Amino acid sequence: MPKIEEIHWGSSFRRAYRKRIAKSPLEKQFARQMKAFIEDPFAPGLKTHKLSGKLRDLWSFSVSYDCRVIFKFLPAQEVLLIDIGSHEEVY
Repeated sequence: MPKIEEIHWGSSFRRAYRKRIAKSPLEKQFARQMKAFIEDPFAPGLKTHKLSGKLRDLWSFSVSYDCRVIFKFLPAQEVLLIDIGSHEEVY
């Protein structure tokens, strides 16, 4: 897959990021994983996978052991970030 050209932060993602990630120890890890994601959305360290059930149109990648980003691939190498948080919070 080519490099991601543009990332859109959905309003629910912004709220979840401010509440759960900003100014926490996960902030730097999130920045590292986002950089890797932009270069290659399927880099092995991200554990990117398609979701199923009610989230079947969405994908997920790992920020840390228990922190996931839920997103959707859009046309033209764009991505919409939908939610971020622990497995329990986002699924």
